[in-house]
Parts: sequence; structure tokens; C-alpha cells
Amino acid sequence: MRYLALCTDYDGTIAHHGRVDAETIAALQSLRESGRKLVLVTGRVIPELESLFPRFDLFDVIVAENGALLHFPATQEQRLLAEPPPERFVQRLRERGVEPLLAGRCIVATWHPHEHTVLDTIRDLGLELRVIFNKGAVMILPAGTTKASGVQIALRELNLSVRNAVGVGDAENDHVFLRICECSAAVANALPSVKEKVDIVLEADHGAGVRELIRHMLENDLAQHGPPLSRRGVLLGRDERDEPVYLSPYSVDALIVGTSGGGKSSVATGLIERLHDKGYNFCIIDPEGDYDSLEIGVVLGGPDHAPTLDECAQLLCKPETNAIINLLGIKLDDRPWFFRALLPRIRGIRARTGRPHWLLIDEAHHLLPAHWQGTDVPSPDALAGTVMISVRPSLIAPAALRQLDTLVVLGEAPNEMLREFTDANRIPPVASATTTLASGHALVWSKSTQGAPKVVRLEPSRTERKRHLRKYAEGRLPEQRCFYFRGPEGKLRLRATNLMLFMDIADGVDDETWLYHLRRGDVSRWLREGIRDEVLAEEVAAIEQRPDVDPDEARRGIRELIEARYTLPAV
Repeated sequence: MRYLALCTDYDGTIAHHGRVDAETIAALQSLRESGRKLVLVTGRVIPELESLFPRFDLFDVIVAENGALLHFPATQEQRLLAEPPPERFVQRLRERGVEPLLAGRCIVATWHPHEHTVLDTIRDLGLELRVIFNKGAVMILPAGTTKASGVQIALRELNLSVRNAVGVGDAENDHVFLRICECSAAVANALPSVKEKVDIVLEADHGAGVRELIRHMLENDLAQHGPPLSRRGVLLGRDERDEPVYLSPYSVDALIVGTSGGGKSSVATGLIERLHDKGYNFCIIDPEGDYDSLEIGVVLGGPDHAPTLDECAQLLCKPETNAIINLLGIKLDDRPWFFRALLPRIRGIRARTGRPHWLLIDEAHHLLPAHWQGTDVPSPDALAGTVMISVRPSLIAPAALRQLDTLVVLGEAPNEMLREFTDANRIPPVASATTTLASGHALVWSKSTQGAPKVVRLEPSRTERKRHLRKYAEGRLPEQRCFYFRGPEGKLRLRATNLMLFMDIADGVDDETWLYHLRRGDVSRWLREGIRDEVLAEEVAAIEQRPDVDPDEARRGIRELIEARYTLPAV
């Protein structure tokens, strides 16, 4: 189940003329009985709302006063999320004839045409307040307080992510909270500006529209609305037509294969980084400790400490934590059994919280080896939202491969990898005209679409870029890839083992030696063959080919080009 919470506006959404009908109350009850959570999001104050709608018990939490107050019906606890405006502000509005005027615990509200008086009073008193307009209503709140800020805190209290929430509303002040929900909907009576921005425009108005949405959630978890929601895909790379190729941020089931050193971990790291950038949560099962340096996750376990199942579960339950479970402390033969025991824990946490959104299993052949039987591996729905990484499909249990949809092949023998994957899935073989893959490219095929395999230029990871920068800027190249300043008579043998050292030596050698290498095109040749940077090589070649190149000007120009491409970003 993807959508574990419904966040709904009150007036104009579940309520019509301030009242909620019996059919809508019954639908809300059904949704709650399905195990999902209900969050009411309103600009009203609690006493006023309670006089209109006594069924607070339907909701796990109420975000009231346009995001300034949380009310928990089960305990009657209330929590202010912002500092209320000073009493002198309310008093000044009354003195200036602003009527009607409602003052909640934090919100202050009136109606058009009093907005000019409100704005003048805020300015005169020098207050940090913002004014929100909503169908003629004028609401005044502390800066930064919105329905979105309240919904985020409410979902965190329920141990849920906005990435597992559906939002529905109708008016201007709903924009912000609808935007942060994984799926946003508008009832038929919503303002045109709201309908333009949401994923789903419902056919019915008010409570009937919400009932329509609830019916779709209960029937198939909004599966029929999949295409509009695909915008949140995680970029894998670009195909030969330069069109983006995405993986689903939630329901991905993919296998990345290729020979050792072919870049599988780099591809997986890039996907994880982009998943994290979109606000999704992940868990990496890391048998070899390859992800310890990933800064966006918390590592559990290591060579000297085997993680326990309870420790893993505790870490995975933290709503804003990404887990990297290092299995180096577990014996190789025991790792499949540990994984088999851990997977039901992960499934249980997912059922309650929707997280982790992705489960990445590195060295999957260690955990789901080919000799395991169908009864040994998880049931078919256990691997939803999973990316596996291995050397080749034939090393993984066929029953596990049959649960995966997308194959991503790097390195050599792509057609062999395709055949192993289709054989395991008991489907006719497919083949590609591509027999070898260039570095940074992959062959991608999906068994659900049954299209032709496509070559994809992979999007690099930030981690890989940093590694690349350090390697060539500050690292130590192999001897055969170093640059040697020899001079016109070969008397020198000054070796530059990286780009930083190259620039320092270039600044120090005499002009005759420097110009000798420039005129021969040695610098651009080294950048092309030693550093393997074709773009930088072309830019430097343009300097080398100037008829009357000035040595100092060339030094400055080449240094600027190198620093622009190889200076590490600030962190």
C-alpha cells in the first residue's frame, strides 16, 4: 500500500456550507478502517469547528488555524506550532473598526474588504505576520506558518512521510499543502487555479468528490491515476534521442548487473542520491561496506560489529533516517539467513509507515544465491520497491528474478545478461543490436513493456564526481598516464602525477620548455589520453593552436579551465 494517509481540507471539500453529510462520514470511516490515517486540515479554530462537526474521532490529528495548531482527538491534546500575534495587534484592529474579527489561539481572521486595514496595522506595529486570502476570508498568521508546515509536523507525529500522503482541497490556502503531498487532488468545485496544479481533478464536488477519491484509494491505491503521478520518477539517464529515462520512485523493481569495476555501485549511488533529493527514504543492504561514505545515510554495522535485527528495525523506524546496513561483521554463509530474517521486519515497517521507499540490495547473489529454492526466498510482493545489484542474473535465485521488472546492464556481454534474465522469467528471449557498451552507458529493458532494449547514457552521481575530481586533481596517476616536462632537448624529467601538480610545475618551468610542449600539442594530448577529459582537451587545444601564444597568458588560461572543471564544490 502506497498511500497511507489522506489529508483533507474542511470547508468546500468534505464540508458543504460548513456541514459534512452522512455518506462522507461513512467513507472517511471506511478509509480509517483500512488502516490508513486521516488528517483534517482547516483554517478554522477548534471551538468553531467542533460546533459544526462533532466527529473529531474520525481523524488521527487535526491541523487547525491554517497550520498554527495541532489537535489530537484521541487525547484532546493541543499543540501550538507558532507564536500568537501580540494582543495589541488584535486590539488595534478592533479600534480601527475591523468586524467581524475572530482571534484563535494563534490565527486572527476577518473578511474582505478589511485587508487594507490589516496590512496597514501590521506595518504600523512592525510585526512579522503574513496575510493569507481564501475565498474572501483574510487570515493573519506568523510568518512561515501554513497548512503545509502543519501537515508536515502532523505526519511526522504519525510516523509517516508526505511521500505516502494524498491531499485534497478546493481553495487558495490549500495550494501549499497539496503541493507537498505525493498525490494531490481537487474536488470539482475547486478554484480553477487549484485544479491547474493538482494531479487529480475529481468529477464530483464537495464530499461526493472526496468519496470518489476514497473509493479509488480503497479499490486499487489510486493505480488508475498512475500516469499523472509519474512526474516524480528518479532519473536513470537519457536514451539515444536524449529523452529522459526514469525509474519509479516507489514501485521500482530493478536489477543492475555488470562485471566488477563496471560502475554498478556508481549507478546505484546516483539513483539513491536523486531519490533522496526528491524526499524519498531508502535502506541499503551492504554486504561489502561499499556505501559507508554515502553522506545521506546512517551506517549500522561494520567489520567489528554485526548489526542485530532489533537495531535494524529501530533505525528503519526513524522517519527521517536512511539506513545503510553493513554486513561485513556477519559471516558470508550467514548473510542469506540474516537477510531472510530481516526482510519480514522491513515489510512490517513498510506496511505501517510506507518506508523505506527503496530497498537497495548490493551483491544480491550473496543474499539470494541461485541455489536457493522458491520456498527460501521472499514472497512475490516482498521485493516491491527494490533495486538489486549483482554481477549477472544467473547468480541470483530465479524466484527472486521473477519478481523484478527492469534490467540495467553495464559493461560486457549485454545480450548474455538479457538471455539469463528472460530465461529466469520463463519468457521468450530478447536481443539488442548493441554488443558492447561504452563507459557510462547501460542497456535497459523492461519485461512489463516488452519494448526493444535501449541504450541509456547514465546520469553520474555526485559521489562519483567528487571521486573523479579528487582522483585527477589531487590523486596520483599511474606512471604511464603522468605528464612529463622534458623541454626541447629532453634535459628535464619533471613528472606531474595530477592536475594540481601539473599547474604548479607549469608555473615554475622556463618559457622555452612550456612553449615547446604547447606547440607540440602535448598538454591537450595528455588531457585527452591521460586524464581522459575530451572537453577540456579541446579547450586547451584552442590555446595551443594560437599562432603567437603568450606563455604567461597560456598558463593563466589553462589554469582557469582546469580549476573551473576540477575544483571540488564547497560543502
